[in-house]
This record gives sequence, structure tokens and C-alpha cells, in this order.
Amino acid sequence: MNIIVTGGAGFIGSAVIRHLIKNTEHRVINLDKLTYAGNLESLREISDSPRYCFENADICDREAVERVFNTHKPDAIMHLAAESHVDRSIDGPATFIQTNIIGTYTLLEAARTRARENPEFRFHHISTDEVYGDLEVDDSLFTEETSYDPSSPYSASKASSDHLVRAWQRTYGLKAVITNCSNNYGPYHFPEKLVPLVILNALEGKPLPVYGKGEQIRDWLYVEDHARALCTVLFTGKPGETYNIGGHNEQKNIDVVRGICNILDELAPSKGSFKSYSDLITFVTDRPGHDMRYAIDAGKIERELGWKPEETFATGLRKTVQWYLDNKWWWEPLRDKYQRQRLGLAAK
Repeated sequence: MNIIVTGGAGFIGSAVIRHLIKNTEHRVINLDKLTYAGNLESLREISDSPRYCFENADICDREAVERVFNTHKPDAIMHLAAESHVDRSIDGPATFIQTNIIGTYTLLEAARTRARENPEFRFHHISTDEVYGDLEVDDSLFTEETSYDPSSPYSASKASSDHLVRAWQRTYGLKAVITNCSNNYGPYHFPEKLVPLVILNALEGKPLPVYGKGEQIRDWLYVEDHARALCTVLFTGKPGETYNIGGHNEQKNIDVVRGICNILDELAPSKGSFKSYSDLITFVTDRPGHDMRYAIDAGKIERELGWKPEETFATGLRKTVQWYLDNKWWWEPLRDKYQRQRLGLAAK
């Protein structure tokens, strides 16, 4: 198969491409605009494969998208390209509306044209559990039947894109599947996200910011488990269906941060003025509209498609911390660039 992966230079997209190249015989076309979160270095180990190619394009650019489709004649698309950082969506929602809604529409129209040529063409739309909104601590888990109730500009834009995909499937007969996943973590995660931010701030002896009291609960999914799940859905999922993907790992944010600190205390003991990395934990003002709990019921994908996560949170978190300790070549340039950008914005 020829498979387009949008956002393939991003965190989850690069994991999907690495999995496809290393574990299948399919050809992969990475379609990515290379925004701040896109990094082709995440694909260094497979970049020389004859079954991989990169197309630098914006999913909102109809002409560019059609060129990619016409050139590569894809049999499937895995749509991961999205603006995904909640804090950024609060500060500047317009980009999220453009990329997540208009970009998805543009891809759907290209896919609809391609499906006339290849009726077996499949459209896999990768979404988030945040479209379901908020759960109380004692509420039941999100299922595929849970009503949408997004809380942030980010989750609202993703909910909109989910609805577009369902409409194109029902109205035009596009063979589409949707997956909604819980919080991902693992190697090659952009440094502004919680897990890598805590790891890298700790190593630099900087404060470890925790919103509110850190009582918010998330279900954590190791990114390589997620990549396996996404490929399973693409190849064996039933068109028109939605599959929730979770790690069975509900954790309070404060416990995630403390867990990272404990692993770092063991693997890279502090040489600074503090005894434990946990001494750096700093509670900061909570962000607007912060959801209390997300929790995924991933029973459907396990029952119907046979997927389940291989990593526990303990094993996955340790692997993640060790990866950041071993791969400064990847994150140091990003960290330096990100900090320069923040200083520039502060100067303005």
C-alpha cells in the first residue's frame, strides 16, 4: 500500500512512520508543513528507506494536497496533522480552527476524489479523548458512545473535524475510521509538553510547574503502543466505526511529576543545591477551563481488533526518562530554539 501520514514529523506521526517502515512492507509518504512541533530528526533512523518519502506541504493548501495525491496515488491516509497544545489554543485559537477544521476538510475532499479512482481507499482520522470533555473522579470511562462536550478551542476544533469525517463517510460513502486517544508520552515528544518539560527542567535545575494542585487525572498511553493501535485500526478497523485507544493508566498530574522525579533521582542524581528533583516542584495558577479528568474505555479495540497496550505506566515512564537522558542530540537544539523564541516574545 501507499500510505500518506499527515503530520509525520510530529510526535505521534513519526512513531507511526517508524513503525510502518520497520514492521511492514508498505510505502509511506510523510506530508508535513514542519511547524514548530515538526522535526525530521525524529525520522533519522528510517529516512534512507526506499519506502519512505517526505512532502513538505500544508494540509490547508488544496493545490499542494491534490499534487501529493496525484503524485503518489495513495491507498490510505492516516491524518495526524493538527495543532494540539491546549495552552496555545487559548492564546491563539485561529490557527487551530484553520489547521484542524479547514485542513481536515481539504484532505477529505482530496480523499473523496481519490476514492472514485480507488473504491477501497481508506481515511483514518486520529483524534483525542478531549472531545468528550470532562469527567468527575467517580464518573464512568469515556466510551465510543459518549457525547461530545469539548472545553477548549483545541478540543472544539478536533470535535469539529471528527464530525466532518463522519459526515463525509455517511454522505459520500468514504471508507473512514476515527480513533480517539488518551494522553501520549514517550520518545521524541516536543519539549513543551508535560512529561518532557518536567524531565528537561529537572535536569537543568529549573522549577517544575504544576497547574493548581496537580489533581487533574489523565490516562497515559505510551506512544509506541499508540502507533501499533493506529496501524491495527487502519488495516483491520471497520469503516464507519470509532475506536477509543487508551493506556489503562490513570494518573494524577502531580503523581506523574513525582514519578519522573523519583526515576531521575535514581538514574541521574542531582549535583545541585537540592536533594531531590521533587524539591523543584512549583504549583502555578491553573489554566482556564482545565478539565479535571480524562479516562478511556479501550475495550472495543481490544475485543474487536485484538490490540492492547504492552507498556504499563511504570515501564513506559522509565523508558521515556532513559531516552531523554540518552538522546540529548535530539532535544537540545529544540530546547535552545524554544527558549530563544520565548525570550524573544517576552522582549516584545
